[in-house]
Amino acid sequence: MSRPHRTPPRWVRWTLAVLLALVPCVVWGVTTATAERSLGPHEALYEVTTNGLVTVDLGPLGTIQIDSPLPLGLGADVTVEEIPADLTAVGQADTLEGLSQDLEDYLRFFGGPQETIGSVARALVVDALRRTGFAILVVAAVGAGLYLLLGPPRRRELTERVAPRTYEITAGVVLVSLVAASLVASDPGTTTGPSNRASAVFDGTPLEGARITGRLAGVVDTYGAMLIDLYRENEAFYARADANLVAAWDRRDRIQRLTAPRPAATATSDDEPSPDDATSPDGTRATGDDDGASATPPSGAGDEGAGGEVSGAEGSADDEATDEPAPQPAAEEDLVTLLVVSDLHCNTGMTPLVRTAVERSGATIVLNAGDTTMNGTAVESFCVDSFASAVPKGATMVVADGNHDSVETSAQERANGQTVLDGKVVEVEGIRILGDRDPLETRLGLGSQPPREETPEEYAARLTEVACTEQEEGDGIDLLLIHTPRMGNEALDSGCVPNQISGHMHTRSGPERTGGGVRYVSGSTAGAVKDQLRIGPLKGTAEMTVLRFDPERRRIVDWQLVQIGTDESATVWPRIAWPTPSGVPVVEEPEGDDGGEEGVEGGGVPAGEPTDDAPATEG
Repeated sequence: MSRPHRTPPRWVRWTLAVLLALVPCVVWGVTTATAERSLGPHEALYEVTTNGLVTVDLGPLGTIQIDSPLPLGLGADVTVEEIPADLTAVGQADTLEGLSQDLEDYLRFFGGPQETIGSVARALVVDALRRTGFAILVVAAVGAGLYLLLGPPRRRELTERVAPRTYEITAGVVLVSLVAASLVASDPGTTTGPSNRASAVFDGTPLEGARITGRLAGVVDTYGAMLIDLYRENEAFYARADANLVAAWDRRDRIQRLTAPRPAATATSDDEPSPDDATSPDGTRATGDDDGASATPPSGAGDEGAGGEVSGAEGSADDEATDEPAPQPAAEEDLVTLLVVSDLHCNTGMTPLVRTAVERSGATIVLNAGDTTMNGTAVESFCVDSFASAVPKGATMVVADGNHDSVETSAQERANGQTVLDGKVVEVEGIRILGDRDPLETRLGLGSQPPREETPEEYAARLTEVACTEQEEGDGIDLLLIHTPRMGNEALDSGCVPNQISGHMHTRSGPERTGGGVRYVSGSTAGAVKDQLRIGPLKGTAEMTVLRFDPERRRIVDWQLVQIGTDESATVWPRIAWPTPSGVPVVEEPEGDDGGEEGVEGGGVPAGEPTDDAPATEG
């Protein structure tokens, strides 16, 4: 005679029923998640597996297998697809240029796969949540339908039969689920046969322990050492440069602390004689790796013009002192610190140095003046993700995309929580910023073309109208952030824009009064040089600029140049007073003004800098 079954309480039965419905939904959602992301220059399909491996399928060449960073024994199968041609046209004459760009993308991936892995993991989590939610809705709808179709009498009858066997049914479902999961996890391709030897080529790199199958194994073992040598050289260069930047900032902080209590005109430092105290509010010269550096940052054109750019700022500051009473300096804690970067061009080696500059300067806003990528493609999300990781929690990156970026780039930046300017005024930390992505897009084999119906002239007029409308309504703007400097000529001449920050030229100029405002053109933060790869050790001097803004007086107080040299040296220059904008609109253009890049009366372009739309290197 069988023993009677004990019926669990109602709440236990409902809890178990809900769990038995939810668990399969979650398992299905996670194990079927997919994501379309990049792998070097390729598009790739990522699919979740349960074998604890990340397997990159390269077709007839073989596979690459590495231990998965995902939890719970989850892995991923990566199907490598074609190199996209959506935003790139590579003809016969441009094949080498296109292949050079592809090589850069390969090297970026192997030099820092963690950025790609992080991006893919986030995309897979989002897709898993979406699929799980869909499965729960389907199960809930089916359950509700059955509940209504059965009717009360039939439901009572089934409850009387099933309720006493709640635990047996639960155990059976769990057992079946475990067997099914084990069968799914059993991958003959990875669980049978001799295990593949880990390639020694990747020792000491992020791909250490990777196992390679097929013909690719021989290729990697033969030629991979050369690639790894390039990777290690690149890592060592930027690690030393970052250490030098930290040391240079330590020296600058020490000098600023020592000289802060004393007026600049009377500051006397044994290691820092200053011929003109007006060049630096600190009364100090820059202290980087070169102890003999002058007290003013070099001009954008080279060392021959050292001090040329600063003279404009000094003159403006002197004019300010004679025209109107100098405002009292605001308390340090009330100032908003901004870091300007521009023309990063996918040189992700600079990511840790940008992070160091943000942290050491105390910047809460990072102004990105555009050209984050090289070609604005979907696979360059790797670059956007890398630079986004340089912005610490609590800080905001504000971006005005450049001619090498695209709508795709803007979407990637927004996905990373960045503020992408689109022609409207945004307020960040009390600073009202206007800007928009560049009116032109530059693509390999196609040159520069307008991405929309609006011409560059209409683009400039639209931004001017927005700035002047804001001024008429009483709020005004504090800063115009655009990529190409000359696109702000009309806005500066209107007197509605007090400050403009731009990039594009790869050569620094300013800050100097232009029209009714002040213009500053940032050098390339990637050290970009024409016809040179954007990866590897710097080919030119990389620059970033620290600005301090007084939100009460709504003006930029000073600027500070940060430079990284091709010899791994780092220099943090003194703070220099920012010129005061006149605010007086320009009534008429001087005769013969062709709207050149700098647009500054009196030939404000340093020797050797271009005066048209083309950057000094490759914009």
